[in-house]
Parts: sequence; C-alpha cells; structure tokens
Amino acid sequence: QVQLVESGGGLVQPGGSLRLSCVVSGSVFSINGMGWYRQAPGKERELVASSTRDGSTNVADSVKDRFTISRDNAKSTVYLQMNSLKAEDTAVYYCNANGRITNGKYFGLWGQGTLVTVSS
Repeated sequence: QVQLVESGGGLVQPGGSLRLSCVVSGSVFSINGMGWYRQAPGKERELVASSTRDGSTNVADSVKDRFTISRDNAKSTVYLQMNSLKAEDTAVYYCNANGRITNGKYFGLWGQGTLVTVSS
C-alpha cells in the first residue's frame, strides 16, 4: 500500500511564505511524476507545479515567479516553496504522485490535501 502525506499548510499574511511537503511511503519501487495541484472554493482543481524523476519541472504561469517545486528522490518527498503569497493563492493544495510499487503494478495517488489560507 502506498500513501501520500502532506504537511506545511496554514494561515499566512499576504506577501508571506510557506513550504509544503509531501512524503510518499509504503511499498514503493519507483516514483516518476510528483506534483502539486490546488483547488480554490468554487473552482476546479488546477496544476500548480510538477516534477519528473530526472528533474524536469513545469510550473503554472500564475505562480511561476513565486513558487518553486523541488524533490528529494532519496526521501520520496516533493516540496513546494511558496513566496510572495497572495489572497488568490488561498486553496486546498493536493500532492499527486505516480510510479510503480514493489509488485510491479503502477500507482497514481492523491494526498489528502492541505489548506493554505492567505489573509491579513
């Protein structure tokens, strides 16, 4: 069984910073893509940033100058550093990961979500 556990959300003032973490645990053989999505109230879930195993990244234009995705393959962890936060960044942030488990089957999973609230 594979699990994704997110942490790092919370309340922050506009202009502040937060760092989200997502750890993949369980019977993991390899992890390919890891990424972050977000869903604001009344809106659809959208991609924030993604990362491949070889280090290639893709970051949404709306956050490109403020957010950075990174990963530590040895720790099966992906991070999202969020700077200069704005009220419109308020959302539930979800981690997503895909890869293979030890029995050879592929997995694609979502974390439980972590709430980021940007407000004064």
